[in-house]
Amino acid sequence: MSNTYAPPSTDVALKAQDLQVYYGSSLAVRDVHLDIPRNEIVAFIGPSGCGKSTVLRCFNRMNDLITSCRVEGKITFHGEDIYADHIDAVELRRKVGMVFQKPNPFPKSIYENIAWGARINGFRGDMDELVETSLRKAAVWDEVKDKLKQSGLSLSGGQQQRLCIARAIAVQPDVILMDEPCSALDPISTIKIEETMKQLKEDYTIIIVTHNMQQASRVSDRTAFYNAEPTDKGGKVGYLVEFDRTETIFNHPREQFTRDYVSGRFG
Repeated sequence: MSNTYAPPSTDVALKAQDLQVYYGSSLAVRDVHLDIPRNEIVAFIGPSGCGKSTVLRCFNRMNDLITSCRVEGKITFHGEDIYADHIDAVELRRKVGMVFQKPNPFPKSIYENIAWGARINGFRGDMDELVETSLRKAAVWDEVKDKLKQSGLSLSGGQQQRLCIARAIAVQPDVILMDEPCSALDPISTIKIEETMKQLKEDYTIIIVTHNMQQASRVSDRTAFYNAEPTDKGGKVGYLVEFDRTETIFNHPREQFTRDYVSGRFG
């Protein structure tokens, strides 16, 4: 089973080499090689249990929070090994932000949802301006500008998710990771999130995990297709099958597994 990908011709923000992830003694994901270009949207697709979210969480060391998890290989962020001993994982997560599957606003005002993270990260500028700019970039300012003192939890699901995107933006990251950010949302909210992502890539690199192949084809510049193979012990090991321009993955994939998945033969 080959592990093919097209190296980007542009600057690389994140690079994974020989990435393997274990939970305890069990190998969960193997042999991932990826170059994530700056200012592009990269989609991770594949069936459940193939390691998409596990790989995503490697890029900001969220897997460090799982005691049984062990990461091997190398991941570099603008050329620096993010698993090196001197790297501060908290600072890394400021530069590589994350938006989760379910909207998770803080139980604070809309304003404080944005200001809080910026404040603890030492922001000393005009907070009102930062809050407005972040909410505008997340395409939610016009909907919340007259109720900034209200709880973020009072918003609709789609608005809450865009608030979480604004919260990630406020700490001035380089990369935004999104783990199925639309799976809990209605179609109209999903479209708004997708439009927001397309605007955000002018300033940020975005990696999105999605089960929605139509979404991947609509929003991403490149797509990584993962699959899983059974192990002797009854588990599964995820692996990267193919990584290329999105139009290539969906229209002219090299690998039969990719062709079968995007055509709906399995998944």
